[in-house]
Amino acid sequence: MINWRVISKTSGMLLIVEVLLLLASMGSALFYHEDVMPFVWAILACAAVGGAGIYYGRHESRMVGRKDSYIIVSAIWILFSVLGMIPYLVAQTFHDVAGAFFETMSGFTSTGATALPNIDDQPHSILFWRSLTQWIGGIGIIFFTVAFLPAVGQSEVKIFAAESTGPIHNKIQPRISVTARWIASIYIMLTISCAGLLYLLGMSLFDAINFSLTTTATGGFAPHSAMLHELYDSPAIEYVITFFMFASGTNFTLLYWAIFKGQFSKIFQDHEFRCYLAICFGAIIVATTIMYLHPHTPFNLELSFREAAFTVVSLQTTTGYASCDYMLWPSMVHPVLLIVMLAGSCSGSTSGGMKCIRLSIINRILRNEFIHILHPRAILPLKINGTIIPQSVRQTLLAFLSLFGVFCVTGTLALSFCGLNLEEAMSIAISTLSNVGPALGRFGPTQCWDIISPTGKYVCSFLMLIGRLEIFPVVIIFTRSFWMKN
Repeated sequence: MINWRVISKTSGMLLIVEVLLLLASMGSALFYHEDVMPFVWAILACAAVGGAGIYYGRHESRMVGRKDSYIIVSAIWILFSVLGMIPYLVAQTFHDVAGAFFETMSGFTSTGATALPNIDDQPHSILFWRSLTQWIGGIGIIFFTVAFLPAVGQSEVKIFAAESTGPIHNKIQPRISVTARWIASIYIMLTISCAGLLYLLGMSLFDAINFSLTTTATGGFAPHSAMLHELYDSPAIEYVITFFMFASGTNFTLLYWAIFKGQFSKIFQDHEFRCYLAICFGAIIVATTIMYLHPHTPFNLELSFREAAFTVVSLQTTTGYASCDYMLWPSMVHPVLLIVMLAGSCSGSTSGGMKCIRLSIINRILRNEFIHILHPRAILPLKINGTIIPQSVRQTLLAFLSLFGVFCVTGTLALSFCGLNLEEAMSIAISTLSNVGPALGRFGPTQCWDIISPTGKYVCSFLMLIGRLEIFPVVIIFTRSFWMKN
């Protein structure tokens, strides 16, 4: 049975994280002498909802069932977005709920699509809040809580598994909480290192902090409307951001072994990382060659490589930053960009997309199938990194691919009914479901999504949510068997 009291208690405790983020944003408002009331009202709302939840479940233990964990994960991401849009509404950043909810969901899911047309006119505190939503969403709301707050107690494994990305979950320590602390430490180190380098290269402190928060989160919210090369004509800044986007798209378990254990060889021995590297560098080489040789793109070799590397890494890690408008590139490059958007980077990272581990498993399944056709009696175990992949993982992979395709199609149809043409609707569906951000047509890297109807914004928000949670934790709630007692 579903224990609503323990769900209420755990959700209330998790809201402590949002209160802390709102307090940090309020501190930013005080520092820049801006209005603090948008964050005061949001803090009061979070405290009231969280307190009510904790009070309702005050007599329950922290033991969470499997069904409870799926409800908690889905509910907390929606609850964070509903309460997180309050600063936007009070500050009149958005005048409609649909736009504010879209922006908040895009932040927490680290998608990066924005419905905010006048970014440069916003207060520092609102921009900082946008960046913080992406930073916490990149690593995961519950993951962060498990790492630093004893909010979920003995049930941390079930809730962590419901939120984490990828078909295979690796632990670097026996306890999930210890693993979470190590990985969160790496995440913080990457963020601080990125901010420090950007500041040394000429960014203002505020811009360096915001860019670092959204780069390591592979989110893509920028504190300015202009593209990067228009703000800072600095190849060094572009290369630094490219490096940190790529690093944040790597499995954080591998970064742990490399940074804290000095075992760099583990990174290149990992099959998923080699797949990630091959797709990324292959796409960069193809895009660089096309742009350098195409007669209508006046790029030298270095500029062609830099723009190709930045764009490919940005899209494959689902960050969504733009150093230039890739919609102006030769059209033959666009299919390559669409492929890397779908592929994504590594599981256990902050990025979205299908993840390279799934592509690696599919590649092994196809290879084994062709061998089996030639040798029908051959016994061919499916191995990744020397570990046999069980049949259950293959079945889950097939189900995931099927549902991913179903939601791409239904999302495209729903957005078409909202007034978008087929190309735009399809690219938006893929972009939001993969948590990329930029799409094609009028929704490219330099465009704002505020022209989408309110209904379309809610459709996009739902696609962002199920994409970030990798479909199953949300969809399973809508199945009949989930609500059966036995």
